[in-house]
Amino acid sequence: MSGPERIVDLRSDTITRPTPEMRRAMAEAEVGDDVFGEDPTVNALQERVAELLGKESAIFVPSGSMANQTAIRAHTSGGDEIICEASSHSYLYEGGAPAALSGCSFALIPGRRGIFAAEQVKEAIRPANHHFAASRLVLIENTHNRGGGSIWPIEAIADIRKVVDQAELVMHLDGARLLNACVATGHEPADYARYFDSCAMCFSKGLGAPVGSVVVGSRQFIDRVHRFRKMFGGGMRQVGILAAAALYALDHHVDRLADDHANARRLAEAIAEVPGMIIEPAGVETNIVIFDLEERLGLAAEFVEAMGERGVRMLAIGPRRVRAVTSLEVDSAGIDLAVEVFRQAGR
Repeated sequence: MSGPERIVDLRSDTITRPTPEMRRAMAEAEVGDDVFGEDPTVNALQERVAELLGKESAIFVPSGSMANQTAIRAHTSGGDEIICEASSHSYLYEGGAPAALSGCSFALIPGRRGIFAAEQVKEAIRPANHHFAASRLVLIENTHNRGGGSIWPIEAIADIRKVVDQAELVMHLDGARLLNACVATGHEPADYARYFDSCAMCFSKGLGAPVGSVVVGSRQFIDRVHRFRKMFGGGMRQVGILAAAALYALDHHVDRLADDHANARRLAEAIAEVPGMIIEPAGVETNIVIFDLEERLGLAAEFVEAMGERGVRMLAIGPRRVRAVTSLEVDSAGIDLAVEVFRQAGR
């Protein structure tokens, strides 16, 4: 039995491949030894992103998980507690690293689509008592993956910053998809970053680079992150080849994120019309579509497997919950095909 003629891969925006033009930029990149600070392309990327986010300094790291975990390690001491939303990436999807690498525990806040309120942060902060873990770091994820690509309102972030300052804590932004939020709202990256002591941003998702993330903050903080990057095995040599891909993405792949958002909304609207599938299309703000299945359609894992056999790949993220993510790997024709397969599945 032959498979589908075309695969529409909606599993993640991490499946994007470098375009021919990006590959050319990578091949032509000027390189040096980044461990010695001598890779000019890496240095150019770090300077550019620090300026973009309005911070003093930046450091290039291999992955989003390392970006978050080096920042957590640099901010905290063993026995500290991190306050974050219960479905945050750093809690769910980074291998228990805060406990293993930084000796930190979590105070988990139930949010609405990944977003929580300043009052909840205030309630989560531990009293100054030796019986308790020491509240140290508030972590916000924007856009929020498990929230369906939800965008944090800047006003909510500003309110939380006031609480953080009063309690003398620090804030970190997991901005893996920060530029999705910026394109959707019209805000500049620095508009969000100004409320945080440190920020992480990823190049290998919607921006389409093959590898890499960045951490930004004060010079003193990034110097500390640099130490933990080395400790965690993230020191790289002639990595300007990868930094060139990130620079190309910043030049050419930011505005086009709006195409991914439009494709996600169109997909969500089509899913909403299929009997047995539950979604509110108005809640799809960026490139992540999360929907639920009624019992008659079976379990999400079975549904995803059946859809994959028809050429549409997605991920099951709960017993009856499915995630689909648009990216530069999926054009308008791919969305047309996915919509038709969804319609067939509902018949």
